[in-house]
Amino acid sequence: MSGMHLSKEFFELLKAVGESKSKQEEDRIIQREISTLKKKLESKKAKTIGGGHNGAPTNSLNANRKKAKEFLVRLLYVEMLGHDGSFGYIKAVELAASSSIIHKRTGYLLCACTLAPSHEFRFMLVNQMQRDMQSSSILEISASLIATTNLITADMVPAMQGLVVKMLDHASEIVRKKAIIAMHRFHQLAPEAVEKQDVIDKLRKVLCDRDPSVMGASLNVIESMASVDAKPFKDLVPSLISILKQVIEHRLPSDFEYHRVPAPWIQMKLVRILAVLGKNDANASNGMYEIIGECMKKADVGINAGYAVVYECVRTITAIYPNSTLLDAAADAISRFIQSKSQNLKYFGVTGLASIVESHPQYAEAHQMSVIECLEDRDETLQRRTLDLLYKMTNPVNVTFIAEKLLHFLKGTTDSFLKEDLTKKVCNLAERYAPNNLWYVETMSELFEISGDFVSQEVAQNLMTLIAEGAGEDEGEDADESLRQHCVIIYANMLSKPISKLPKLLIETMAWVLGEYAYLSADYSLEEILNSLCAMVKKGKHLQQSTRKIIVSAIMKLVAQAGTCPPQAAKIIDNFTKSKDVDLQQRCIEFQNVITSAPHILGEILPVDASCEDVQVDPNLSFMDFFVGQAVADGAKPYEKPEDDDDDDDYAMTSTSKASAFKLTPYEKPSKPGSSYNSNMMGASGSSSNAGHMDGGGAGTTLPPGTYGHSQSGGSSGNPSAGNDVQLNVRNVANKWGKGGLTSGGSSNVPPPPPAAPSAPAPGGNTWSTPSPYQAQSTSTPATSQPSAAPIKTEEQIRKERMAAALFGGGGSAVPSRSVPKRTIPKAPVSHALVAPSAPVPPPAPAPAPVPAAPEVDLLDFMNEPAAPASSVGFDVDVLAPTSSIQAAPEAAPAPAAPIDPFADSGLLDGLSDAPLDSLQSSNTFLHNGQALAPMAISTPEFGEKWGSSCPHASPISVTSSKFPTLLAFMDGLCKSIGLHTIESIPATSEGICAGMVGGTELVLIHAKVAPIGAEARIDCTIKSTDAALSGCLAMYMQNLMR
Repeated sequence: MSGMHLSKEFFELLKAVGESKSKQEEDRIIQREISTLKKKLESKKAKTIGGGHNGAPTNSLNANRKKAKEFLVRLLYVEMLGHDGSFGYIKAVELAASSSIIHKRTGYLLCACTLAPSHEFRFMLVNQMQRDMQSSSILEISASLIATTNLITADMVPAMQGLVVKMLDHASEIVRKKAIIAMHRFHQLAPEAVEKQDVIDKLRKVLCDRDPSVMGASLNVIESMASVDAKPFKDLVPSLISILKQVIEHRLPSDFEYHRVPAPWIQMKLVRILAVLGKNDANASNGMYEIIGECMKKADVGINAGYAVVYECVRTITAIYPNSTLLDAAADAISRFIQSKSQNLKYFGVTGLASIVESHPQYAEAHQMSVIECLEDRDETLQRRTLDLLYKMTNPVNVTFIAEKLLHFLKGTTDSFLKEDLTKKVCNLAERYAPNNLWYVETMSELFEISGDFVSQEVAQNLMTLIAEGAGEDEGEDADESLRQHCVIIYANMLSKPISKLPKLLIETMAWVLGEYAYLSADYSLEEILNSLCAMVKKGKHLQQSTRKIIVSAIMKLVAQAGTCPPQAAKIIDNFTKSKDVDLQQRCIEFQNVITSAPHILGEILPVDASCEDVQVDPNLSFMDFFVGQAVADGAKPYEKPEDDDDDDDYAMTSTSKASAFKLTPYEKPSKPGSSYNSNMMGASGSSSNAGHMDGGGAGTTLPPGTYGHSQSGGSSGNPSAGNDVQLNVRNVANKWGKGGLTSGGSSNVPPPPPAAPSAPAPGGNTWSTPSPYQAQSTSTPATSQPSAAPIKTEEQIRKERMAAALFGGGGSAVPSRSVPKRTIPKAPVSHALVAPSAPVPPPAPAPAPVPAAPEVDLLDFMNEPAAPASSVGFDVDVLAPTSSIQAAPEAAPAPAAPIDPFADSGLLDGLSDAPLDSLQSSNTFLHNGQALAPMAISTPEFGEKWGSSCPHASPISVTSSKFPTLLAFMDGLCKSIGLHTIESIPATSEGICAGMVGGTELVLIHAKVAPIGAEARIDCTIKSTDAALSGCLAMYMQNLMR
C-alpha cells in the first residue's frame, strides 16, 4: 500500500473516490465520510477533556492530535469535492494553536482553504498569528507569515503590519523573504497602509539585501507600488541597473540559473520595473539603454526562458523614451519571433509587433506576409492577437481591409466577450477612418446584423443622424438624397430575412429609415414596404415594446406618404389601441381619430423628411387668444397673476448668482500633434469631410400624394515630454554578491555618460563584443525579413500579397486609394451614381529626419563600424529618373566649357554655374551605398540553391513596358546594362534569371517572366537579395527604367 503514513480508512476513502463511476456514487461516499468525521471529531473532543497532571498532555492526547490532523485533511477533501465541512472549522482553529509545528501548519492550511473572507473565525486567528510572529522559532514565524498572506483581509492589515515590518530586519533570510511577500499582499489589499514613507524606506533597503532571494522577492512589491506612483522610486534606477548587470554577468549563485540563463525571472522583473520608471522620462531612460541592449543580447541562447527575457526587453524598449538603435534591435527580435515555426514564439512576435507599431508603424511593413499568415492560422489565440495588431495598425488607407477582416472573424466566433470587444473596435474604426458616408452606413448595418446586441444605442443614433442630416452643404442635396436612397434599398432588402435573426437595434434602425425615406425606393413601392412592416409586427411576438413603437410609427408615416391606409395597417393600428403600453395605445388612438375625422391634415402631422426640422414653439400661446377672448366675452374672469408670486424672482436671482460662478475664460488652444493620420471623424452630426461625391440619382424625385414639398435636410459642419530633472541617488550601486554575501567596492558605480555628441548621425554601428542578432542593418530603417518567395508565384501567394498590399498600404507606401466596394443590389436604378471614384491618395513625402530633443549621447559605443547611408526599404520613394536616387558613375563625361559670362566674371553669381548636376547625369549603372552592381557568374543549380536559402528578402514588381517588349530585350537591354550577369534565358516560357554582387558581400538574384502584349510586354520580376534595402532600391530602380 502506497502512502504508509495514511491510515487504512483514509486510503480506502481516496481509493473509493478515485474509482467512483458517477457523481451520485461519489456523493454517497462523501456523505458517509462526513458522518464518520462528525463522530470521530466528537469522540476526540470527549477523550481530550481529561489529560495529564496540571494540564500536561499525555501520550493519548498526542495520539488524538495526530488523528485530528488526519481528520482535518480528510475534511479538506470533503470541501474540495463540493460538500459542506463547516462542522470541523473550529477544530482547525484549535489545531492552529497547537505547539506542534506540523499540527499548526495543518490548522492554518485548512483555515486558509475553507474560511470565507467574511468568516468570523478569521478574526479569531489574528491573535494566534501575532503570537506566532513573536516566537523565537523560525518555523513558527514562517508559518504565521504564510498564514498572514492567505488569511488576512483589508480590515486586518493595520493589526498585522507593524509586526510584519519588524520581520524585514530578521536575521534569517527565509523570514525576511516571507515578510516581503506579506508586504506585497498588504499592498494589494490596502495600498494606503503600505505607501507610507517609513514603509517605503524599509522596502528600498530590502532591495539591496545580502541574500538574492530576498532581493528578488522585493521586486514584486516595488513594481506594484511604482505602477501606482513611480516618483518615489525614480532614484532607484542606478541601483536597479547595477543589480541587472550583476545578474546577467552570472554573479549570482549557480542555484539561480535556469538552463544557462541567470535568474530569468529576476531579469524579467527588473526589466519591467525599468519600463515603469523610464516611461516618458528621458533622463531615466538614458541610463537604461546600454543595459537593456546587453540583457537582450545575452538572453538569446535559444531556450524559452531566454526568449521570455528578450520579449520583456522588447516591451521595455517600446515603453521607455525611444532610442533608434534599440528600436531596430527590438524589430529584429520581433522578426525572428514572428517567422518562427513555434506558435508560442509567433504569439510573442505578434504581441511585440503590436506594442511597437503604435508609436513606430514603419516597423510593421517588413512583416506583411507573416502577419497575413498569422491572421489565417488555425490557432484562434494567435488570430485574436493578430486582430489586435491590425486594430492598432489601422489608418485611413487600410481601414476597409481591416474592418472587413474584423467583421469576418466576428461572424465565426461564439465567444460573447470577444464579440463585445471586436464590436467596439469596429465601431471605433468606422467612426474614425470611414472613407465616405456610404461605406460607413454599409459597414455599420453589417455590424448591426452580426452583433447588434453588443452595439450601443448611441452608435445607432449617430447612424440615423448621419442619414438624416447628410454630408452637409459641401456635398449638396443630390448626394444626400442618393445616400438615403441607397440606405432604403439596403434596409428594404433586409425585410425578407427572418425577424428572429435580426437584432433589436437593426430592426429599429430599419423601421426608422424606411418610415422616413421609403418613398425614394425605385425597387419597392410604398405598399410593399408597408405590408412587410405590418408582417414584421405580426410575426415579432418577442419584440420589445420600444421596438414595436418604432415600427408602428414607421407604419403611420408610410400611411401618410401613401395617402391611403391599407387594411393590414388599419388592423395593426386597431389592435394596438387596446395595448397595455399607454404610450403606444395613445399613439394609435390619436392616429385612428385623425385618419377617420381629418385625413387631409395627416400630411401636416407626419411630414416627409422632417426629422431634422426645428419644432416651432410659441411661448406666448397665441393660438389660444381666440378661445380666451371668447371665454371673456361670455363672462369669464380674466387671469390675474398673484401678488405674492416670488418664485420666479427667486429663481431668476439664483440663476444670476450661479451664472457668475462659471469661468468664461476660453481654454488654451491645443498643441498640434507631431504626426498623425488625418482621420475622418464621424460624430453625432454625421458630417464627413472625406465623403465621396455622390451624383444625384434621386434628383427630381416626386413626393408621394398627401405630402408637402418643403422637406429639409440640414447639414452640420463639422513630443513626449521629458521627465523632471531628478538627481539620481547612486548609493548602494556598487553592491554585488560574492561568496561572502554582499560586498561593497568603489568600482561598480554606473559610469557617467560620455560627452554629448553632435546631432549628426553617428558614423559607426553597434560595437557590442559579439555581433548581436538584434543589430539592425541600417540605423535609419528597421531590419526587414520577409518570407522567401517561390520563383513562380502561386495563386495563394498572389492572394496573400494583395491582402498585404491592402493592409500595409497606409504604413508609408504610396498606393492608390481603394475604391469602396459597393453592395450588389438588384434592380437599383441609382446604384451606379451612389459612389463616385475616390480621388487617388497622393504619395506621402519622405519622412523628415527626427529632430533630437537634446544632443545625442552614444551610450552603447556605436562608433567603430562604418554605417551605410540611410535608405528606404519600403516603396514609399518616388524615383523620378533612372539615376535620381543613386550616385553618379565615377567616370562621368566632363562638362562643356562655359561661355564667357560678364556676370560670372564680376563675381555676381557667387559660385553658381550651369554645369549639369551630378545626380542628373545619364548612367544606367546601379549603385548602392556608393558601390556598383557587378556581374556574378554562377550556374543554374547554384542559382536555385541560393534562391531558396541565401536570399531571404524579396521585392516583386509587375510592369507593362513598351521599352522591353521581348525577353531578349529585357535581359540584354536592361539587366546587362545595370550590371547583372545573364545566367539562362528560356524562350519557350519567356523566363530568364540573372545574378549580381554589390560590394563583394551582398548577393542579388533576379527571376523575370516577359509576356508580350502587342507592342508592349508585361514583365513580372522578383528581386531577391541578402539585404532588404538593396532589394527594395533595385526593384524601384528597375521599375522606373522599364516605364
